[in-house]
Amino acid sequence: MKQQIQALQAEFIKNKYSNILWATFIAFGLAPIMGGVFILIVQDPDALAKAGGLAAKAQAMNFEGNWKSYFGLLTQAVGVGGVLVFGFVASWIFGREYSDGTAKDLLSLPTSRTKILNAKFAVYVIWCLALVVSNLLIGLLIGTFLRLPTPETNILFPLLTDYFITTFLTILIGVPIAFFAIWGKGYLAPLGFVALTLVFAQIIAATGYGSYFPWSIPGLYSGAGGEYKKLLDNYSYSILILTCIAGYLATVIYWKTADQTK
Repeated sequence: MKQQIQALQAEFIKNKYSNILWATFIAFGLAPIMGGVFILIVQDPDALAKAGGLAAKAQAMNFEGNWKSYFGLLTQAVGVGGVLVFGFVASWIFGREYSDGTAKDLLSLPTSRTKILNAKFAVYVIWCLALVVSNLLIGLLIGTFLRLPTPETNILFPLLTDYFITTFLTILIGVPIAFFAIWGKGYLAPLGFVALTLVFAQIIAATGYGSYFPWSIPGLYSGAGGEYKKLLDNYSYSILILTCIAGYLATVIYWKTADQTK
């Protein structure tokens, strides 16, 4: 247990002063800001008439100036944009050792290789949770500043539940990216994999089979796919969880058995 705590502390120290940390918060924080812009457009008829493309986008999304629409946007940002941002986080955490040339040094430490990976996975989960909590707080501040009507508890609780369940699903589906980071020994392979899954997630979801493609499931659950959310069932969530487990096991096995030449 002591080794696990030390490995976790080392990971926190390595990422604490990284510029990438703040870059992810800035990139992910664009969602609540965009939601605030939509609210301003919807609340002001004159702005709605002048906004052009943004107004058309807000109308296409059936966006309204209330918490339900705002939380719906934030949830969809996690389910769709989170696949990209969380994938970037995982690529950085697991691929930086090779890009920085410290992988061999890390493997030579008197610490279990599995514990090192578990520390990285823990940092990945904490980092992603911090991102979604940050977006939620920014959204609450913006919504309060724009004087959105106070939601009732029976409306607010389901919205928050959907938000954090979508977060949980998106974090799980980012686990396999760790394997591609250590297999590709850097950032290129995992980022390429993330881009590929995003493309296939959109295409497969549009055909109606997204409920069986694990990278489409968070987006569908968030409501980004509209009525396709109803297609999600126990098989969908089982596929996603099994994909997460397979990704974790593949990462651990490869890390422990592969010939680390870099």
